[in-house]
Amino acid sequence: MYRNLREVYWWNGMKKDIAEFVAKCPNCQQVKVEQKKPGDRMTKSAHFIPVKVSYSAEDYAKLYLREMVRLHGVPLSIISDRGTQFTSQFWKSFQKGLGTRVKHSTTFHPKIDGQVEHTIQTLEDMMRECVIDFKGNWDVHLPLIEFVYNNSYHSSIGMVPFEVLYGRMCRSPIGWF
Repeated sequence: MYRNLREVYWWNGMKKDIAEFVAKCPNCQQVKVEQKKPGDRMTKSAHFIPVKVSYSAEDYAKLYLREMVRLHGVPLSIISDRGTQFTSQFWKSFQKGLGTRVKHSTTFHPKIDGQVEHTIQTLEDMMRECVIDFKGNWDVHLPLIEFVYNNSYHSSIGMVPFEVLYGRMCRSPIGWF
């Protein structure tokens, strides 16, 4: 929070004041987001896309094209978990057709699984905060949650994911942070 606010505001003792505010904020204490490395290895950016439990590999392929390839192009390689939708012959053929190498995380591998799990935990914490503040409708607020996540400082890269992706800070209302 301090890094985002200091771009626009400054006063003597600002960092201490913000720390005290967060320490006394009931919502902040209910929903603590730890600062660890999230899933994306380079930019630390993430997309939060709701899916149904019943989605097949074909459904994931359509979603992948619509939400990922459309925005970022076809990657050289991806790392996924070992869910059946990502180990299926269809998914392997689909990615091979795109020219993408598929790697699967090693079961219980702390470095890879830990990064992804931290991102998921952060998402859950942010969604919980939305439920507290907005009385449900988490799916309506998911784009805003993604925006806040991708415009929050990550100490492991020394900047925000948006800045890594686009080479500039995102123009946004400071009140959103």
